Amino acid sequence: MDTQERLELIKRDPTEEVVTEEELSALLESGRKLVAYDGFEPSGLLHLGSGMLRTIKTNDFTEAGVEFIIYIADWFAYLNNKLGGDLEKIRKVGEYFIEGWKACGMDMKSVKFVWASELVKDPEYWETFLKLSTHTTVKRVMRAVTIAGRKESEVRSASLLVYPLMQATDVLMLNGGKGVDICQLGMDQRKVNMLVRDIVDALGRKKPVAVHHHLLAGLKGARMGKEEEDKMSKSKPDTAIFIHDSREEIERKLRKAYCPEKQVEGNPVLEIARYILFRRFDRLEVKRPEKYGGAVEFLSFGELADAYRKGLHPADLKAAVAEKLDELLEPVRAHFEKGKAAELYEFVRNVQVTR
Repeated sequence: MDTQERLELIKRDPTEEVVTEEELSALLESGRKLVAYDGFEPSGLLHLGSGMLRTIKTNDFTEAGVEFIIYIADWFAYLNNKLGGDLEKIRKVGEYFIEGWKACGMDMKSVKFVWASELVKDPEYWETFLKLSTHTTVKRVMRAVTIAGRKESEVRSASLLVYPLMQATDVLMLNGGKGVDICQLGMDQRKVNMLVRDIVDALGRKKPVAVHHHLLAGLKGARMGKEEEDKMSKSKPDTAIFIHDSREEIERKLRKAYCPEKQVEGNPVLEIARYILFRRFDRLEVKRPEKYGGAVEFLSFGELADAYRKGLHPADLKAAVAEKLDELLEPVRAHFEKGKAAELYEFVRNVQVTR
């Protein structure tokens, strides 16, 4: 596979931004082993964004020959008071996350899982943390607290000021202390990646490329300029389709989903088709009575979007998306019906999720 093919894999949906493409191309041309990472706070059930979309994008990287670290950020969940700050519960949810990605089809042979609680045991971690803290300002760190899913006005605990600096430290300490080449996280994590890129020169460390992926819109729709707040969220169950949802639950949620006629942009049902279904299937069939034009098959998202703009009915779209999602999630549900996976799912579904 040549450099351009590898680059196109990394840039595929749901990738939304590369900072910078020139730097990424140079990395791929270098011929050396490249390492990328993403991190997750363990808290609550996996939905399409955190489970299936994460799997799709990770597999793009590993297919492109990039080693991938998934960072189980248990200490960060503690700092963010997730699950009431109970580390034992948080770690159990982390184990469930790994089972979830496995069930969603992640290439587990090419992925390494690293826990924050292990990485922070390295004495160099805290030395790096302190050095980073001397090269930024309180104001800059405050602007970055949104990566924890909080507004600046919500900051009451000093732990949320520690959070961005620790995430910046992770970038430099993962991969055996050598740091990662690529930060591959959601658009909501952009501020901390830009923080890292701005201050690593002062530490004499390499500047990581930042690859940010699209955040799936919640089913209630995204408000202009509020996409990060209106993303699919496990703390707002009716905004999300979870990887465990039954056919009936999927249909119920999609029937209520925001899906205005002829509107493609900001349409969460079409987003599921674009970023999930057309990445896993090569076609989508919309079944309609003959009097409404009969069944029609789409071979790309572009075809589907064009048909929707021209009047494909929202109810027909929702029914087709529900049917294909049910097909996609059926083996995922089956994975969690037995053994360790079933025990972890039972634990997580009964634990109280805190925002």
